[in-house]
Amino acid sequence: MFNHEQNSTTMNNKQGAAKDSGVEDVPMWANPRFRNWIAVARACHLVQQELARKLKSLDLKTPHLDIMVNLVRSPGISQQDLARKLFVGRSNMTMLLPQLEKRDLVERRPDPVDRRALRLYLTPQGEALAKEAIAIQAGIIDDIMSLSTPEECEMVGDCMRRIADHLLGHSDDADKTENTR
Repeated sequence: MFNHEQNSTTMNNKQGAAKDSGVEDVPMWANPRFRNWIAVARACHLVQQELARKLKSLDLKTPHLDIMVNLVRSPGISQQDLARKLFVGRSNMTMLLPQLEKRDLVERRPDPVDRRALRLYLTPQGEALAKEAIAIQAGIIDDIMSLSTPEECEMVGDCMRRIADHLLGHSDDADKTENTR
């Protein structure tokens, strides 16, 4: 589990080194941006743990659910596009997809245009399991978000989308730089 005290000690030790270098020493926990970001990261980690715990009854892991949710939303997506959407490497997909195929939850079908490519689909059994798993995930999200007003939920969502867009913009810049080398 995420141990904020251990991490803050490590960071405070690094701050001491920064002070020796002439940089002003400000306790990280006094910085609202840092403190609130840690709260977001901690909450995200705890939600993932709760989801993993509840998915055990369906014999699913969260990466499997991520794949299945995306196949519900984008049936026929390619393995490469799915990996890109999930921010994972193709090797992760190569490991996870056979696990779902073995359980008859996912199938690969030839692309009608490009015979070399395969498209991913949920089987009827996969659709039924995805429906159950999505209901579990939706219940967790509804429970935790009910602690906030609709306006607060929108504010959190807007903030997280801005952060994601910012980071994806940096990622795109890094990819462009990397590809020109």
